[in-house]
Amino acid sequence: MIRRLLRLFTASAVQPAEADFVSDTETVRAQVLEQMRAFSAEPYFQLADEKLGLLSVFDDLKYDRADVDMVSPAMRKHVVGKLGPLGFHQISGTVLEQPHADMRVYIPKFHALGASPFDITRYTEKRPQDYCLLTPTQVACQYVDHYALDDAVQRIEALITKHPINLLKLADYLEGKPKHRAFREVLGHIKLKQRVAVESEPLCRRRSLG
Repeated sequence: MIRRLLRLFTASAVQPAEADFVSDTETVRAQVLEQMRAFSAEPYFQLADEKLGLLSVFDDLKYDRADVDMVSPAMRKHVVGKLGPLGFHQISGTVLEQPHADMRVYIPKFHALGASPFDITRYTEKRPQDYCLLTPTQVACQYVDHYALDDAVQRIEALITKHPINLLKLADYLEGKPKHRAFREVLGHIKLKQRVAVESEPLCRRRSLG
């Protein structure tokens, strides 16, 4: 009887502490997420998609088909500088962590030379609260794969007003799947929208991070 009472007392004492810990983590996470949303006002870095867990960092205004589509050291340095004040720190070359919010930001790498930008997140195992840092072109590929055509187009139109994408490379890797065939039909429309954006203020004055 005494042992049973002790177990009940111990359980009641521990449970609130665990609940408080979870609550504190969720509170910190909500605060961090709110600060990440504020990056939308920053020209080089933005929270591109909360649902998919995507962050976009500005790459360039104009591209060539042969350009390497990757987060460069300069792009990474810029993002690390922005996330540092939010409590993120690098735990490896491709992972940043905010321990109090139990959040991570992954910088996926291609696993093969010439790999498709559509596959950039394929080998990254992330939790719902985690994010992937991608180039704008890679973000656009995720939109094409995960949203209906009209929604994907709207999201890409919003993206390219701040972070232009490499349409030549994206087009090269479109496959025969229905979503890709449908998107190929609107490439001309996206190309025109992007041309107007990069020739207009304030985007026309923006320079690559390197």
